[in-house]
Amino acid sequence: MKPFEPNFQSLDIARSVLLTPFGLDEGKLLRALGSMFTHKVDYADLYFQFTKSEGWSLEEGIVKTGSFSIDQGVGVRAVSGDKTAFSYSDEISERALLEAAAATRTIARQGAGKIKLPAHIEAAGGRSLYLPRDPLGSLDATAKVKLLERVERIARAKDPRVVQVMAGLAGEYDVVLVVRSDGVIAADIRPLVRVSVTVIAEQNGRREVGSSGGGGRYDYAYFTDAVLERFANEAVESALVNLDARPAPAGPMTVVLGPGWPGILLHEAVGHGLEGDFNRKGSSTFSGRIGQAVAAKGVTVVDDGTLSDRRGSLNIDDEGNATQCTTLIEDGILKGYIQDTMNARLMKMPVTGNARRESFAHLPMPRMTNTYMLGGDKDPAEILASVKNGLYAVNFGGGQVDITSGKFVFSASEAYMIENGKATYPVKGATLIGNGPEVLHRVSMIGNDMRLDPGIGVCGKEGQSVPVGVGQPTMRIEGVTVGGTA
Repeated sequence: MKPFEPNFQSLDIARSVLLTPFGLDEGKLLRALGSMFTHKVDYADLYFQFTKSEGWSLEEGIVKTGSFSIDQGVGVRAVSGDKTAFSYSDEISERALLEAAAATRTIARQGAGKIKLPAHIEAAGGRSLYLPRDPLGSLDATAKVKLLERVERIARAKDPRVVQVMAGLAGEYDVVLVVRSDGVIAADIRPLVRVSVTVIAEQNGRREVGSSGGGGRYDYAYFTDAVLERFANEAVESALVNLDARPAPAGPMTVVLGPGWPGILLHEAVGHGLEGDFNRKGSSTFSGRIGQAVAAKGVTVVDDGTLSDRRGSLNIDDEGNATQCTTLIEDGILKGYIQDTMNARLMKMPVTGNARRESFAHLPMPRMTNTYMLGGDKDPAEILASVKNGLYAVNFGGGQVDITSGKFVFSASEAYMIENGKATYPVKGATLIGNGPEVLHRVSMIGNDMRLDPGIGVCGKEGQSVPVGVGQPTMRIEGVTVGGTA
């Protein structure tokens, strides 16, 4: 085998988990791939996966729910032109592989295969962005319960108005192995953990909710007392702020977005529209616009799957390609799209390492990893001081976007009115309504405080969910339509 800086530790673990116990070796994998090339197939791959996951939740001082699951299987895919055939099995064996491979041949045209398979498999390049550890085994059950109880105690001690605390702990250990018809084998060991905290505060008969949390590709040792203290403090502060919130006004106004998690608006309103499949099909508002101005000067947006330990990062994507940092928009100019192998080939563009799938039972598609806007040169205090009247949106809840038009609707879970350059009173019920590309053109000031989210993002697309990261600096946007309750 020819090495390309592979992560041999991950490859050895993946082989020991996904191949050896089932009597599979290099020859049998090539035989399964070769059976698909009796027809005209451009490309084929095998995607093996083993996943262990658990979830714990505490409410009213009691662990109310707990879950544990193990899932494993293999997905078999053949691509011919712009058509894809896919089959999967939760049984890992040579027989299951050959049966799944036979099912995929229905997509291909009759005739001899276009590509000659290699005689052997080579290890693909990879990285070590996170340690290949099993987070579920990093604490025993008693310690996991005590962690949640500690979160509750910290939150309740913050303020007597806190009447209820809900805490959750989730962990995942994911082993993937990709074998491709171009003779490449690649593996990744993906840990993922998260703590979530939700509090309810009550004052004069009024109840409000606040939440926080975070995590990444660590084990449970990441959740030190200092980290749990920060999560609890943020959740309590959010709930207390909302106790004093007034109804938000409505109408067009200047909006200042805070750093970090508000980048979810960028992810939804712009990021999805930059995914290769939407642009190849011409259904995105960004289709055919590379080289054109799609945002204000100073706006630079990247998708970066190479950040250490981040929730959206991957050593390899789900086609075995190394992830990378891809500049999507540079100084307002559209530079490129997020691509998997098939869409990149059909669009004659570079592969960017963004093929992602929810599991072995799903097809890969171009998806974001960690998508964020780079910082500018303005002090955040200067940005706030520049606004006479407007809205300061610090945190967001849910939102929706239409990929074709770019229109979005987002609700702010924590926001303040800006009066004469100062954030004054909190408001609730503020909804931001607009068009992604138009909003990017209205960015007038960009802060020097770029921040990533704390590790809570989940992205949905065509029924599949994957972990992602978002981020941005403080920025001022002109003329955003705000739907309020006042």
